[in-house]
Amino acid sequence: MRQYVAKRVVHAAFIMWLVATTVFFGLRLIPGGPVRTMLGQEATPQAVAALRAKLGLDRPLYMQYFDWLLDMLTLNFGQSLSTGQSVSTLVGQAAPKTLSIGVLAIIVGLGVAVPTGILSATRKGEGVDYVATVTAFLGVSMPAFFVGILLALVFGVWLNLLPVFGYTPPSKGIRPWLESILLPGIAVGLPYAAVVMRMMRSSLLEVLNKPYIRTARAKGVSNRVMLYKHALQNAMIPVITVAGIQLALVLVGSVTVELVFGINGLGRLLVDSMLDRNYPVTQAVILIVAAVMVFTNLAVDLVYTVIDPRIGYGGSQ
Repeated sequence: MRQYVAKRVVHAAFIMWLVATTVFFGLRLIPGGPVRTMLGQEATPQAVAALRAKLGLDRPLYMQYFDWLLDMLTLNFGQSLSTGQSVSTLVGQAAPKTLSIGVLAIIVGLGVAVPTGILSATRKGEGVDYVATVTAFLGVSMPAFFVGILLALVFGVWLNLLPVFGYTPPSKGIRPWLESILLPGIAVGLPYAAVVMRMMRSSLLEVLNKPYIRTARAKGVSNRVMLYKHALQNAMIPVITVAGIQLALVLVGSVTVELVFGINGLGRLLVDSMLDRNYPVTQAVILIVAAVMVFTNLAVDLVYTVIDPRIGYGGSQ
C-alpha cells in the first residue's frame, strides 16, 4: 500500500515537472515575444534591447529556466510583463469565478448522472432507457462551449430568464451570483453528466448480472434492498473513478465556457496572456490547470485503494 502511494506521488511530481518544462520552453519557441508585443513592430533595436534587459529576457535561457523553476517551488509566479501586477493577484481574482462554475457543474453533473444512470439500468430496454442513452450520447458529442451557446440563446436571448454575460460576486447577493453562473455551470455539467451516466448505467448492469445478485433474487430479496444494499455499492467503484478523473475536465470546460459568457476567469486570463506573449501569467495558469488534473487523478487513485481493497493489497506486495 505504501509503495503504491509513494509511486503515485512520485509519478505526479514527475508529470508536473514535465509540464512545467514543456510550457517554459514551448512558449519561447513560439515566434514573436512579449517585447515586440509591448513595443510594437516599429520599435528600435535599442528600445527592444533595453526592455529585454529590464524584463530579464536577455539572460541565457537555462538561467531563466532554473530561476523560474525555483520560484515555482515557492509558489512565486512573478509579475505580469504587461501590467506589472503580481501574477498571484491576477490568478486570485480570476480563480474564484472559474471555481464557482466548476463546483456548480459538478453538482449538476452528479445530480443528473447518478439517478439517471440507475433508472436507465434498472429499466433496460424501456423507453426511459432509450431516452437516457440517446441524451447521454448527445451530451458526450457536444462540447461544453457549444452547449453554453445553446443555453444562452434559449434562456438568455429568447426567454430572457437569465443573464448571459458577466459575473456577479457573492458579495453582491447570493441570488445574482447564482444567476450569473447558472448557465455556465449547466453548460459544463451536462457533458460531465453524460459521461458519468453512461458509466453508471454500464457498471450497474454488469453488477446486476453477477451470480450473487441472481442468488439474492432467488432467495426473495426485494429489488430495493438488492439494488441499494448489494448492487449499487459495487457498481459505484468504477463510477467514482471515472467521475473523479472527469473532474479535471470540468475545470477545462469551465475555462472555455467563460469565453462564451464573458466571464473574466482563468480562461479569459489565459487567452489574453497568450495573445500578449505574457510568459509569467500563461505559465502560471497552465500549471494551475495541469496541477488540478494531475492531483485529481492522484486523489482518485488513492481513493480507489480504499474503496477497492484489491488495489491496496496489490500495492503492498
